[in-house]
Amino acid sequence: SPFQPVDRDFAFVVAEEVPAESLLNAVRGADKSLIREVALFDVYAGAGLGEDRKSLAVAVRLQAADHTLTEAEIEAVARKITTAANKVTGAVLRQ
Repeated sequence: SPFQPVDRDFAFVVAEEVPAESLLNAVRGADKSLIREVALFDVYAGAGLGEDRKSLAVAVRLQAADHTLTEAEIEAVARKITTAANKVTGAVLRQ
């Protein structure tokens, strides 16, 4: 696409037993028309997360085929991503 992509990072806290691939699949499925790439770039378990919890950091590339995304569209997709991640894996955004 000739239109500018937008990259967003999300850090989710999930239960230790949640496979990273489950989270990645949930994120990919949140908006198939605008989400172009999803990649795990960090896993952290330790202080500040709570017992039996881990943080999975995910990079997401958004891009429309026919226009440049507006801030409102980007925020709407971000909400879809966090909602899908929570519904499928119980993930919450890391504070």
